[in-house]
Amino acid sequence: MLRIVKRFNSSVVSQSIKKTALFNLHEELGAKMVPFAGYSMPLLYPTLQSHIESHHWVRQKAGLFDVSHMLQSKLSGDGALSLLNKVTPTDFSVMPVYNGSLSVLLNSNGGIVDDLIVIREPGSEDSFHVVSNAARSKEVTEFLNDEIKKLSGGQIDFTIINNEALLALQGPLAAESLNKLIENSESNNNLKDLYFGQRKQFILKNGIVVNVMRGGYTGEDGFEIAVSNDDALKFAELLLSDSNVKPIGLAARDSLRLEAGMCLYGNELDMSTTPVEANLNWLISKTRRTPSESSFNGFDKIMDQLNNKTWQRRRVGFQYIDGKPSPAARHNDKIFTQDKSTEIGVVTSGSISPTLSLTGGGTINIGQAYLKKGYTKTGNQYFVQVRKKFFPIEIKKMPFVPSNYYKG
Repeated sequence: MLRIVKRFNSSVVSQSIKKTALFNLHEELGAKMVPFAGYSMPLLYPTLQSHIESHHWVRQKAGLFDVSHMLQSKLSGDGALSLLNKVTPTDFSVMPVYNGSLSVLLNSNGGIVDDLIVIREPGSEDSFHVVSNAARSKEVTEFLNDEIKKLSGGQIDFTIINNEALLALQGPLAAESLNKLIENSESNNNLKDLYFGQRKQFILKNGIVVNVMRGGYTGEDGFEIAVSNDDALKFAELLLSDSNVKPIGLAARDSLRLEAGMCLYGNELDMSTTPVEANLNWLISKTRRTPSESSFNGFDKIMDQLNNKTWQRRRVGFQYIDGKPSPAARHNDKIFTQDKSTEIGVVTSGSISPTLSLTGGGTINIGQAYLKKGYTKTGNQYFVQVRKKFFPIEIKKMPFVPSNYYKG
């Protein structure tokens, strides 16, 4: 437990810690609260479930996460699309309204400022809803403001959204649970026509208005739901009144995202890492891969890595081989060749895989790492050094656990 807490503690002094609209609810539910990205956030709910039990609950039923610490913002105006063309490698010009995509903000060297979700909104001018990482709020805000100043022509409004909470409902029973609360009518139908990556506004039976995007950070079917701060508590209580829904904290959120092969900023992503090195080539739209006046930041470097394989390291997944009880690898642990003589990489994230351990009948640890070129092939076997001991690992494809996104 102490090690988990340490991983999620931040250096923010207690006086500056912020609280989400659900803070009191977390305390009432017995949450262990920790400082994370400037907020007091639930690590887990020890009177309800252990970390492992919470993890399994999301894979089998439905878990409710408070992710209101995430930075929500809006980019709008006739220059908004030009801005996104410059700072991301994704083609949002062809994206239909009410659709969203994962992308990354790129600095001038092609390094990743942050990963984010961008959703195209309706209107007579370009408008985009953006969700980015809480721990990068200051950096993202400063970066976008600086990039806006550099653009010539076109009006851009960049607005931080402070009056909304953000909840994530994740798991195979998430749709069933949420659907019970939605007022069913021709103009406000159920969730069956809302597919992965799409967003829609719904009115609940009690009149609460929610903006629902299908997706999430666990690999399961689920939703990220924006609701006014004033309605957040009532909405959360309604969801938790379903016996299939339990509150889930940061500990399980991290192990779930790791099984899903997803990146965490500060671990897998940073200002010196490109999308190609991070194994996120799919974020670079095919329509953005030829030079143009609207080429994105770091275009030459990124395309050279993509086309000519000039990258020197790359993100991979790995799994312990023997299945014996052993400490999971952690951030900055080193990876060595089979003869243990040559260091070839560094771990970025590691944890027990509750899902694989459950199905595999033993303790199975997984992780992500950056390995040097020439060592990244799936199936290769190496050693990871944890607490001065060596443990055999094998390079694995990600996700470690199959995704269950709802795509119709």
